[in-house]
Amino acid sequence: MGPVEKIIAEKIEAKYKAVEMSLLNESHMHSGPATESHFKLFLVAPEFDGLSRVDRQRAVFDLLAEELAGPVHALSLRLLTPAEWQKQNQSAMPDSPDCAGANKSNT
Repeated sequence: MGPVEKIIAEKIEAKYKAVEMSLLNESHMHSGPATESHFKLFLVAPEFDGLSRVDRQRAVFDLLAEELAGPVHALSLRLLTPAEWQKQNQSAMPDSPDCAGANKSNT
C-alpha cells in the first residue's frame, strides 16, 4: 500500500464505521507515470442512511479534498447503506473499464 492509498484508507476508517470497504489502486490501468492517481472505493456504512447518492459522494469528496487536489486524478465511488447492500445481495463494485489513455499509441 502506497502512502496516498494509506492516507485515503485512514481518513475513511476514521470517519465511517464501515460494514464493508474496498479501496483499489487502479493507477496501473492508466497511462502516465503516476502510481497513485486512480482509485476505486466501495464503502458500506451506516452514516449514509438518509443521504442521497449525491450527498454521500459530496461527503467523501470533501473528506478527501486534499488528495483530490493533489496526487489523485480520479476516484470512483460506490457508497451504500447496510440495507442497500443487503438488498443487492452484498454485491461489490463492478470492474472498471479500460482507460482510453492507456490504449493510445504513440504514432
